[in-house]
Amino acid sequence: MKSIPARIAAFHANGADRYGVVTDAGIIDMTPEYGSRFPTLQDVVEAGALEEVLKSSEGRAPTYREEDVTYLIPIAKPEKLICIGVNFPDRNAEYKDGTTDAKSYPSMFIRFPRSFTGHNGNMVRPPESEQLDYEGEVTIVIGKSGRRIAKEDAYDHIAALTLCNEGTIRDWVRHAKFNVTQGKNWDSTGSIGPWLVPFRSADQLDDIELTTRVNGEVRQQDRTSRMMYDFRYIVNYVSTYCTLVPGDVIVCGTPTGAGARFDPPIWLKPGDVVEVEAEGIGILRNGVEDE
Repeated sequence: MKSIPARIAAFHANGADRYGVVTDAGIIDMTPEYGSRFPTLQDVVEAGALEEVLKSSEGRAPTYREEDVTYLIPIAKPEKLICIGVNFPDRNAEYKDGTTDAKSYPSMFIRFPRSFTGHNGNMVRPPESEQLDYEGEVTIVIGKSGRRIAKEDAYDHIAALTLCNEGTIRDWVRHAKFNVTQGKNWDSTGSIGPWLVPFRSADQLDDIELTTRVNGEVRQQDRTSRMMYDFRYIVNYVSTYCTLVPGDVIVCGTPTGAGARFDPPIWLKPGDVVEVEAEGIGILRNGVEDE
């Protein structure tokens, strides 16, 4: 397991939304020093100031214990929150649609920030469906604007990494023939976090292990080196049709093993605990509750 470098989180404490540097001893609140310049963690990213804030925290004592804060999703209001679908080799076989090879281009869809909760928050199962499912994914946050970004330049445009549990209401993604939007955007059905890890080198992305556990049982496990559309390609392809801007979030695909693919399917239920873990990024942990 790769060690986790410096990391910075958005959180709520003492009646206000804040951001700070997470250490093994607790969280160093950086809002008092930087809040006037950068009101939110998203503003820090958009200003290209992650490293500045992290460096300024060196030698300081923690302000809060982790158990005394409520984690928020790191980027509260991205201009774009794009999800990549079917990006691991065995996922096509899971769909049982007669296709086993990678398509020429990736599938993708848009999610709304309100459809996510933060680390340690509960994913919410709505009364309209019991088919709440999990999807563990590595997620990139854009730090530099670009259009038609070349693959060899793609990593220059990534500011940070985080994790996503791209929770899905399975029967609602099948309500229509050509879209999955309504099954992917129920309030608080997914999660993002727990923090941002600054992106500094290719080895943070190119071949890391990604694992999803439900109640301690491994359900998904694969390596990013097996993705059909790698991170460089994703940045290149998405930026071909739209301008990527700082703070944009791209959720990059989940391995085989989602609950829908068991026979019979295994849906998430209240009391379950889901953990998404990736080398060098951390563990995103969430419970489940009914709305």
